[in-house]
Amino acid sequence: MKTAVLLSGGVDSSVALFEVLKRKQDVTAYYLKIWLEDELSYLGQCPWEEDLSYAREVCEMAGVPLKVISLQMEYFEKVVTYALEELKQGRTPSPDIFCNLYIKFGVFFHSLDSTYEKVASGHYGIIEDREDYSVLKRSPDPVKDQTYFLSYMTQDQIRRAWFPIGGMYKEEVRALADELGLPNRQRKDSQGICFLGKFKYNDFVQHYLGEKRGEIINRKTGAVEGAHKGFWFHTIGQRTGLGLGNGPWYVSGKDPEKNIVYVTHQQDLKEFRYTAYTVSGCSWIYKPPVDGRYEVKLRHGPKLTGASITWIGQDRIRVDLDEGDSGIAPGQFTVFYDGDVCLGAGKIEGLISQL
Repeated sequence: MKTAVLLSGGVDSSVALFEVLKRKQDVTAYYLKIWLEDELSYLGQCPWEEDLSYAREVCEMAGVPLKVISLQMEYFEKVVTYALEELKQGRTPSPDIFCNLYIKFGVFFHSLDSTYEKVASGHYGIIEDREDYSVLKRSPDPVKDQTYFLSYMTQDQIRRAWFPIGGMYKEEVRALADELGLPNRQRKDSQGICFLGKFKYNDFVQHYLGEKRGEIINRKTGAVEGAHKGFWFHTIGQRTGLGLGNGPWYVSGKDPEKNIVYVTHQQDLKEFRYTAYTVSGCSWIYKPPVDGRYEVKLRHGPKLTGASITWIGQDRIRVDLDEGDSGIAPGQFTVFYDGDVCLGAGKIEGLISQL
């Protein structure tokens, strides 16, 4: 079977490459060069050179050819434009979800020769093939599980994707990297958004949206607590970077029209926890769920929350959480699970009720 392996220069994708080779596959590795690594190079040292250097070293060890593919325009059109528009509207974007949907398992796969049957990557998630369809299941490592970011993929994409380390714990992956003597075995995991590389998030936002001074207002009392440089720099649930004293303070709301950022002190946070909201723009990996009990993730991470879902339209679902959450924001994605199976995701559109 002819397989394309996506290499990022990190330890996960490198170990995934060697796991693919254990199956004696016909393998070519690919490094995807993304657009703003050149566009924003003035912000600091070009971040992709180190990544590509590690990818080349790993491929030399593996005896596998490495091709560098530029998808700069595609990233801009499919991922970055979306993220910027969401920020301008005061919503919370999830660019990594669209990165997987449109780029890694979208444009890239379609650019390959038709003889490639699979695209492998270092994602943490399990693909299980059943009789006439495939499902995406959570990784056993709850901290590293990446099904939140993979949740918007289609059935066709899931069937042709391959996550060789998806069923491992991070410690196992590190151990394999040590055994193989990989040059990046001690390299730290990337914490950035997919298209940012090592650039700071606020530098990226400032480059495209600029600055506009506004007030930071106490949501409970209405008092002005400080000032900000633009509501687009702040995310619902954010704790750090506000520059306020007598904290901790959390961002609990935004008014894009008035350029106001609302904050709530930790002692008052429970008053602004939401228990119900609606989602739309849903995408299901196999088929839509029916009304009933499920678990949801409101953001990437190990936490799952019990919830009841009710269809209230052809593409709208009401979600009632078992416990409130103060970090729910329009624009962010809710991912739905039935046991360990990831069903798909929808975008939060409206908040309904508070505790």
